[in-house]
Amino acid sequence: MRTERIFARLEQEPERPSNRDVPRMSRHRMVLFGAAVLFYLANVAAVFVSDHLVRLDWQVMLFRPYKQWPDLHAFLDYFVVMGQRGPTAVLVAAWLGWRSWRQRTMRPLLALGVGLLLLNITVGAVKYGLGRLGPHYATTVGSAEMFAGGDIFPSGHTANAVVTWGILAYLATTPRARRVLSVVAAVFALGVGATTVYLGTHWVSDVLLGWAAGLLVLLALPWFEPVIARADAWIIAAKARLGRRRRLVPVPVAPAAATPPALVAQRAARNADTRLHHPPRPHTVRSERTPVTPTGSRRPPHLDRTPRTAGMGPAPQRGRSGG
Repeated sequence: MRTERIFARLEQEPERPSNRDVPRMSRHRMVLFGAAVLFYLANVAAVFVSDHLVRLDWQVMLFRPYKQWPDLHAFLDYFVVMGQRGPTAVLVAAWLGWRSWRQRTMRPLLALGVGLLLLNITVGAVKYGLGRLGPHYATTVGSAEMFAGGDIFPSGHTANAVVTWGILAYLATTPRARRVLSVVAAVFALGVGATTVYLGTHWVSDVLLGWAAGLLVLLALPWFEPVIARADAWIIAAKARLGRRRRLVPVPVAPAAATPPALVAQRAARNADTRLHHPPRPHTVRSERTPVTPTGSRRPPHLDRTPRTAGMGPAPQRGRSGG
């Protein structure tokens, strides 16, 4: 009962607009998007052309940070889950689903879906196109390990952490919330990327490209806001039509069970017997006679009334006739 009261109170709260601060592709955002594209391309070119970044990859890998600081291994094994797509997507989708229900709009969930779709397409295509092997599967020291059948470049953990946690800051409706959530997203994104390097599952260049790939997805989301708005309007209209259709469909009523003939005859006989032994009597007016009880009349005595025997002599006695 307490839960029902809480939900009823939430239903009575005013709706909070979710499209009040829809991000637009402003000049500032375009500059950031262009810088992220340049960083992305420079990272890829550095792995193919220059040997400085590949040398750094091998130096960190041979340093083996998980052996240098083994005490952190147990904690970072759990912390790296914050960059996995399954757990983080479910966690963030639950929060955004709550916001969608409160704001009467599907925009938060649709924005998350569009962001994850762009992430899968862009990062997945580059991963399988370049086919780089990870540190644990490298075959030649000093090699970039490209086109070897791997799927490690860019880091999916890092890019997913940027998009999944960054979408919370992207959908924030107040400047303060946006600042706080931006810090939270940066901590998770930087922490997950550094953790993959510590565990030896990614090269340093993988993490750098993962940060750039996730940031590009977040910066490109305003271009898809018209599509998100149309999908939101279509879903709300479809839900309204479905609700009207449900109200118009008549509810089937189960037919009443037929009364057995024996029971009908029994009821008729019972009614006839009642009419025979208890005939109706007409309504009569209540008698005004004074009720008499064994102790006498309950009428109060009247002092001004003379009894019937008053003033009368004794009854004459019959004498015997003389003989």
